[in-house]
Amino acid sequence: MTTYLLAGGGTAGHVNPLLAVADALRAREPEAEVLVLGTAEGLEARLVPARGYELLIVDKVPFPRRPDRAAAAFPGRFRRAVAQVRGHIERHGVDVVVGFGGYASAPAYVAARRARVPIIVHEANARPGLANVLGARVAAGVGVAFPGTPLRRSHVVGMPLRREIVELDRDALRSEAAEHFGLDPDRPTLLVFGGSLGAQRLNEAFGEGHDAAWRDVVDAGWQLLHVTGERSTLEDPGADGYAVRRYVDRMDLAFSLADFIVSRSGAATVSEISALGIPAVYVPYAVGNGEQALNAASSVEAGAAILIADGEFTGDRVRTEVVPLLADSERRDAMHAAAAHVGTRSGSENLIAMIDHVVAERA
Repeated sequence: MTTYLLAGGGTAGHVNPLLAVADALRAREPEAEVLVLGTAEGLEARLVPARGYELLIVDKVPFPRRPDRAAAAFPGRFRRAVAQVRGHIERHGVDVVVGFGGYASAPAYVAARRARVPIIVHEANARPGLANVLGARVAAGVGVAFPGTPLRRSHVVGMPLRREIVELDRDALRSEAAEHFGLDPDRPTLLVFGGSLGAQRLNEAFGEGHDAAWRDVVDAGWQLLHVTGERSTLEDPGADGYAVRRYVDRMDLAFSLADFIVSRSGAATVSEISALGIPAVYVPYAVGNGEQALNAASSVEAGAAILIADGEFTGDRVRTEVVPLLADSERRDAMHAAAAHVGTRSGSENLIAMIDHVVAERA
């Protein structure tokens, strides 16, 4: 029986692919022990036990960004975190450590190397995080979601996706999806969303003010499903063909209805849209280290998507670029065909194949 330790957490970008791989391992190998390493503060503290996995705790030790008191305390705190993981590895007889980035991964990589346990790294973003840069130097295998990710000896395996996306039959669910959102299954639909908290830039361009572009979308013969985010104060005008939702807990239905998408370009978002073969306009979040623009790069290069900078995305830009695209069925068909070749629904299986190879070599 193999014992897997999956390390990662902090954000959904780390936790969701981790859980996708955990579920795939458990489905394939019910007798295996699948453990998860995370912090008590991250999203994993809630999601991992709810999914039925044992969560092993490690201290959250952020890498210092400036020479201050926290930086002086970092070496000792990090050594303690490594010792915690080493104890987990030895007590459970771990055969392989798979890291997904985040606070739990860095001490996991160091502890696994010292315990002579093989390491697999998965990087979801096109610009890797510091923990995975460290882990890739000593890993037996490195899988990335996007081509061009600058990690040593990496191979593109795609993004491990949640089961409801992997198994989604969009055509079969379209009528149910239209009924769920109060829209027409026979009219083309534009889906606009910016994540659970929404994206103010997208909300302003489509839904706010007297010149809001939702009217232009509807006038072009399309209908609009606009997911504004839980913190949004955008009011629903109650117009025919324009559905406003603050939060959607059935994104499988939203994707089933979508013929075109405008969204941010987080790693999971781009991976899911690409896997489903839906053409898109990406508006990368301007804050951070620029990874969102890089996440969209392969889709843009393939002709499956276009990219508009956050600061340039306005109602006028929707009218001059997005609405004409909705009216150009030939171009949209070409984008759809390109999208079908960019993404993959087999990210979990591809990463597990890498894990199997490493475990077999160790045996």
